[in-house]
Amino acid sequence: MSALPALPEPPQSQETGSSPQLRASLIARRQQYGDTVAREREAEIIALCDGVIDVTAAMFSVSSKELRRTGRTSLDVSRVRQIAMYVAHVVLGLKMNDIGKGFGRDRTTVIYACHIIEDLRDDIEFDRVVATVERVMKAAFCQNRQI
Repeated sequence: MSALPALPEPPQSQETGSSPQLRASLIARRQQYGDTVAREREAEIIALCDGVIDVTAAMFSVSSKELRRTGRTSLDVSRVRQIAMYVAHVVLGLKMNDIGKGFGRDRTTVIYACHIIEDLRDDIEFDRVVATVERVMKAAFCQNRQI
């Protein structure tokens, strides 16, 4: 039997072990894939936050438009928004940065909201209200998610 001729090796860069064109192509594909994944994740987070805003607004008879409004709002509206941010963090496990994007606020505002709500939970009645919101959010959002 005759031996098969050896196939020529593809051109390789001594530094990377692959051709520069192949490496550039792989990097471009990774970036494109990463951008797509990031956009999909951001859209999912915004959709989750929109859902939290809508449910919380309905529970407290507050306009969801008011909760989404940028800038300062009345204490009542702000408190409902703070509860929604807190629940998005505690129940849905979203990061502060992500909640900030979803609510159109800075992450430091979300951190402040979570601290305020946690402190206010020392009041038994307020704790009962927040616990009810948490249960509703779990029922609404956690059935199909691994949280």
